Amino acid sequence: MLSVDLIKLTLFFTFILLLGSLKTMAYQFKTTEKKLTSKIPKIWRLMIFTVALNAGFSVSAADLPDSLALIQQLGIQQDDLSNLERSKTVNFDLVEGNEKELAAGVAIYLPASPDKIINTIKNKGLSAIDNDVTAEGIIHKQATQESFKKFSLKAGSDEAENFMAATPGNEFNLSTGEFQSIKAASSESTEAASQTYRAILQQRLQAYRQNGLKGIATYDRGNGTEANPAEELRSATQDSKLLARYFPDVYKAWLNYPVAFPDGTDEGFYWLNRRVEGRPTAILGHRVIVSSAAGEVILARQFYVGHSYNSNQLIIACLPYLDGSLVLYANRNFTDQVAGFGSGLKHSIGREQMRGEIIKRLRNLHKAIK
Repeated sequence: MLSVDLIKLTLFFTFILLLGSLKTMAYQFKTTEKKLTSKIPKIWRLMIFTVALNAGFSVSAADLPDSLALIQQLGIQQDDLSNLERSKTVNFDLVEGNEKELAAGVAIYLPASPDKIINTIKNKGLSAIDNDVTAEGIIHKQATQESFKKFSLKAGSDEAENFMAATPGNEFNLSTGEFQSIKAASSESTEAASQTYRAILQQRLQAYRQNGLKGIATYDRGNGTEANPAEELRSATQDSKLLARYFPDVYKAWLNYPVAFPDGTDEGFYWLNRRVEGRPTAILGHRVIVSSAAGEVILARQFYVGHSYNSNQLIIACLPYLDGSLVLYANRNFTDQVAGFGSGLKHSIGREQMRGEIIKRLRNLHKAIK
């Protein structure tokens, strides 16, 4: 079905050329017909595929004008084709759903097959592409507090002291009950702080595994206000219209977890200790790898983050292109820091910072597959 839509898209584009509404591109098409014939359908297919996963657009025949308009809004130009082939990055925009959301996308061409790229990420871990990850681990099915033993707060650090004295607010992402459990621990030792944090991580993991998004506790911001990572992640998932269309069983399981994923889907959990804003940050993640004839897709959500931002969901799509793969990294981050007064400026700055981080990770991925 996808290939039929792609043929229709190509025919539609050719029709526009004949009408003369894209004169410059028509000239390029005439002078480099063979080159463009081989490249444009692939690059467009990838852009539509990945952006629709995150931005909620369909690639059905009835929506062809919207798909073409979407590509134009992304700013994908003919020059970008040659830039991608030289492993330069190309930015594309994603629509942000609310004032707490930062969304951005980056594309790159890598000289490796889709399965090699995905296996590199899977086998080497996020630390291979994210320099801020200081520790990580796979979480097995029968997880205990021992599963997080490599996560610890540094002895004598302000972070450990502040954690044990934490109260509702923006410094730590904790529920009302979790703040109460810290207070009940009444210990000033770093190891006690680390053990308390590990217990919270285990409880968060168990609640998510048992109840999915419904099991994610809100963050108590004080004064009767909360942040709701569950609703943020639900919204990000519901915007993944193409995922729902072409991988409906995966989409349903992703949205309604712990509904089982279909056979052949690679599912896993992980924890990270990552430096964010100069602070150690405990992160719990759930990732799914979907393989198809069209390429490879990674879905990943951070359903608990220790501080600074509320939640994160990303999609990495890899499709065969030339002698390697085109990789699109589409990221959605939710944080209270960009809401409120000056939200527009905060979004602009935050979006560029996030895009810069994505580019660093893709560069590191390029090095990791060599």
